[in-house]
Amino acid sequence: MASISQLSAWLDIKSALLFSCVFLLLLDYVRNKAPKNFPPGPRSLPFIGNLHLIEPSRIHFQFTELAEKYGDIFSIKIFGPRTVVVSGYKQVKEVYVHQGDHFADRPVLPLFFDIFGVKGLVASSGYAWRQQRRFALTTLRNFGVGKKSLEPSINMECSYLIEAMSHEQGRPFNPQTLINNAVSNVICVLVFGNRFDYTDSEFQGLLKRMNQSIFLEGSIWAQLYNMFPRIMRLVPGPHHTIIRLWGEVADYVRGKIEDHRKDCDFSNPRDYIDCFLEEMEKRKDDKEAEFNIENLCFCALDLFIAGTETTFTTLYWGLLYMIKYPDIQAKVQAEIDQVFGSSRQPSMMDRDNLPYTNAVIHEIQRIGNIIPLNLARTATKDVQIGKYVIPKGAMVLSNLTSVLHDKAEWETPQCFNPGHFLDNDGNFRRRDAFMPFSAGKRVCLGEQLAHMELFLFFSSLLQRFTFKPPEGVEPSLEYILGFTHTPKPYQLCAIPR
Repeated sequence: MASISQLSAWLDIKSALLFSCVFLLLLDYVRNKAPKNFPPGPRSLPFIGNLHLIEPSRIHFQFTELAEKYGDIFSIKIFGPRTVVVSGYKQVKEVYVHQGDHFADRPVLPLFFDIFGVKGLVASSGYAWRQQRRFALTTLRNFGVGKKSLEPSINMECSYLIEAMSHEQGRPFNPQTLINNAVSNVICVLVFGNRFDYTDSEFQGLLKRMNQSIFLEGSIWAQLYNMFPRIMRLVPGPHHTIIRLWGEVADYVRGKIEDHRKDCDFSNPRDYIDCFLEEMEKRKDDKEAEFNIENLCFCALDLFIAGTETTFTTLYWGLLYMIKYPDIQAKVQAEIDQVFGSSRQPSMMDRDNLPYTNAVIHEIQRIGNIIPLNLARTATKDVQIGKYVIPKGAMVLSNLTSVLHDKAEWETPQCFNPGHFLDNDGNFRRRDAFMPFSAGKRVCLGEQLAHMELFLFFSSLLQRFTFKPPEGVEPSLEYILGFTHTPKPYQLCAIPR
C-alpha cells in the first residue's frame, strides 16, 4: 500500500509539473504571437526568444545580416516583447521622418525603468517629453548652443586639453581620460555652471562610473533583465551594478541641484539648473509637464550623459584613425596651416574654408558609428509600412549601422574614406544618409553643440600636435560594444608641432 501511495504521489507531482510546463508554454505563445501582417523574423524559442542567436559584441552586424535575409523591416525577440528592426537609409527615413509623428514615444524597458522611471529627456514620452525638450532646446540656445557666443568656452577647454597633453612630452599615453574630461566640461558649464579640473578625483570617479554603466548596458545581463525582470531583480549579477552606478551618478546630480537651490538668483540664471528651478515656479500648476525636482535630476543627468559620451567617443575614434592613417592626418594639418596656421585658435568661421578637415570629422562620425542601434522608440498607433503593420505599442529599433554603411548610399562603406564628403572639386558635400544623431522627432537635441565641439577640438588638437602610435605598435581598430561603440583602449604619442 505504501508503494502505491508513493507512486500516486509521484504521478501527481509529475502531472502538476507537466501541466505547469504546458500552461507556461501556451501562455508564452499567446503573449508573444505575432499579429497579422507583422514583419517576419527568425523563429524564436519559448521564453528566451532569439537570445540564443545573438552575440552581444556584434549584434549590430547580426542585425544587418538578418535584414539581408528577412528584409529591411524584420522582427526579433531579445529585449522582451518582439521588436521591429528597421534597416537601410530609405526605410529608416520612411519610418522616422515621413512617419515620425507615429514613432516619437519611448518603450518602457524594465532595466531603464528601474533606473530612470519615465522621467528625463530620454525616457519620457507624450506631453511631458514635448514640454521638456522644448524647454531644454530654448535654454541651451540662450546659453549659446549653436551660436558664436559659445566658442570662447569651448576654445578655453581646448587650451586646457592641449596643455594637459603637452605635459606628456611626446611619451605614449592613453588620451581617453583627458578627452572625456574635456568634452564633459563643456556640457558641465551649461548644466551645472562650472568646469572640473582634470585632477579632480571625485569627477574622474563619476566619469568612470558612467562609462562602466554604458558598457554593461550592452551586455547579455541587461537583455536578460529586460526579458525576465522579476527573476533578474532577485538574481545577483552585473545588472545590479548598472543600477547602483547610475544611482550614484544621479545622487551626484541631486547634490548639485541642492547647491543651486541655496543660492539661485532667478534674475541672473547661471545654467540649465537655475533656469529649470525658475520654470518650476512658473509652471507649478502644470503637473503633467513634470517641472519638479526629481525630473530636473534626470533631465540634467540626460544632458550630462548625452553631452559627454557621444562626442568624447567620436574624438577618441578620431585620434585613433589619425594614428592609423598618418597621410590623412598630414592632409588635415596642411589645410589648417594654409588657412590660419599657428597664429590663433580655430573658429567656426573657418569651417567652410577647411572642407577636407570637415570631411574627415564627418567620416569619423560615420565609420565610428557611436550608437549603432540608436535608442528604441514605440509606435503610438497601428502604422502601415509597406506590406507590414507595426501595431500600437510595438518597440522599434533603427539599425544605424545599416544606414551609415548602406552600400546604396556610400561608395566604400567599410573603408575610412573622407572622400565620401567631398565633391569632384574638393568642396564639402552633405550626405542625406549621414544620420549619426538619429532622425525625426527624437533627433539628438545636442547635435549643434556636438558639431561645434568636434570641429573645434579636432582642429585645435591637429593644429598643435602630430599624433603617432608608440614605436613598434600597429594601431588596432578593434572595438568594445556596450550601449555605445567605442575603441578598445589604446596609446598614442602627441608630438608638439
